[in-house]
Amino acid sequence: MFHVKQSEQASPKSSFGMDTPLARELADLSARRRALEAVNVEFTGETRVLTVSNQKGGVGKTTTAVNIASALAGLGAKVLVIDLDPQGNASTALGVPHSADIPSVYDVLIEEFPLADIIQVSPENPNLFCAPSTIHLAGAEIELVAQVAREHRLRRALEEYLRDSPVDFVIIDCPPSLGLLTINAFTAASEVFIPIQCEYYALEGLSQLLGSIQMIQKHLNPELHLSTILLTMFDGRTRLAQQVAEEVRSHFPSQVLETVIPRSVRVSEAPSFGQTVIAYDGQSAGAIAYREAAVEIATRTVSQSKEK
Repeated sequence: MFHVKQSEQASPKSSFGMDTPLARELADLSARRRALEAVNVEFTGETRVLTVSNQKGGVGKTTTAVNIASALAGLGAKVLVIDLDPQGNASTALGVPHSADIPSVYDVLIEEFPLADIIQVSPENPNLFCAPSTIHLAGAEIELVAQVAREHRLRRALEEYLRDSPVDFVIIDCPPSLGLLTINAFTAASEVFIPIQCEYYALEGLSQLLGSIQMIQKHLNPELHLSTILLTMFDGRTRLAQQVAEEVRSHFPSQVLETVIPRSVRVSEAPSFGQTVIAYDGQSAGAIAYREAAVEIATRTVSQSKEK
């Protein structure tokens, strides 16, 4: 969205006075940083609830959830991340403790704890909050089967929380499967946000996911709709990545963000330090791309996101 064309910049020179691909890339990143610094986003106070989902693993789902959340918080939004994945990777990336003895989303879904009792502030940003996952959540799929209103438990807890503690965005990180945890996420959200990797089989399973969304719309949550698709792990040097991007954009012209997330070592390294890439290396190409994507999401209205 804030990509500045190279032709608009003075051609950078290397130490040998040559115009090189590396020099052009550095100039491009510098221009995009300056563009982001000039961005001012105002939030209306209306809460948008997005569930980040893709039943295909390894697409950067959790990475996208936490980095978009951190980038939105950096823009001044109050953001709550709900970690519904028993692996707890979103909690780890946000620097939030989630050992077995920590109150977690499991207690909200099974023991009916108020959501406010388990939420922690991420050390990254005072505007960034996390409802952590613990290992106990792995058994919640089975335990939910016997619960009353099992598909609506997260929605009810979230509605109760938002009455007293409004936020601008709620981002729910789902497990990579369609079980009761994911159904709870779909029922609680109004928007579905799908990260898609720019690799072979990128669209595999997507039709199944879209079918699941339609099923939830029909039976549990008529407000649910696919609002956002983000292309991840993009390598502009390969023709395959370009073809995948073109194919996804042709199928979902209104939902796909202009921003693409490049393959990035920094993005991969950040979780091992208990950080998002925004906090780990905010000037890196991956961090800039996630910040640009966050601006796109923040400036889209709900009506725009419902366009087909």
